[in-house]
Amino acid sequence: MSHFRIDIRQRAEEVLALYPRPRSAMLPLLHLAQEQDGYISDAGIAEVAALTLTTPADVRGTALFYDMFHLEPVGKYVVGICTNIACLLAGGDELLEHAVTSLGCPVGATSNDGLFTLEETECLADCDFAPCVQVNHRYVRTTTPDAFDALVGQLRAGKLDHEVPNHGTLIRVRRTGGLHAPRAEVASERAAAREQREARAAETK
Repeated sequence: MSHFRIDIRQRAEEVLALYPRPRSAMLPLLHLAQEQDGYISDAGIAEVAALTLTTPADVRGTALFYDMFHLEPVGKYVVGICTNIACLLAGGDELLEHAVTSLGCPVGATSNDGLFTLEETECLADCDFAPCVQVNHRYVRTTTPDAFDALVGQLRAGKLDHEVPNHGTLIRVRRTGGLHAPRAEVASERAAAREQREARAAETK
């Protein structure tokens, strides 16, 4: 029985169809697992391992490498505040300290109400609006303590749900453009390419 919901499983199958080898789909499948559970759960790891024909250790090791994946539960909103040089000079450390007090949790922890996880981040590439702040990988351009507190209030009240979805959701609109091809045609072309590779390998023996 699949750990993924029916809609997530369908999207996972669509992702797998885009790659010549199942293992190559590991990262987008991990994003789907995190979208469903809010983090990369043990069940999500097992599901991705089965879909990619790898092992849970392979999947866990890959997820551990990337900061955007969380292997433990996090808040509904993951707040990242940059303290790299441009943001540091613009008050990034001070804003981070204020966030600790405002949210009531230290860096790397989750608030008691389960809503917020606070992170100190590397460069978020929005230096024109330093210190840079993201919530669930969305730029919020909140550069002062007062603006940060106002943001937190809006998030608590659900007033920004249309802009900032729950943690794990990268996109909310399914892409309809781009390259499309019938699955049977893709499978046929890949089978032909595989036969050609095997023939070439046999010739070199």
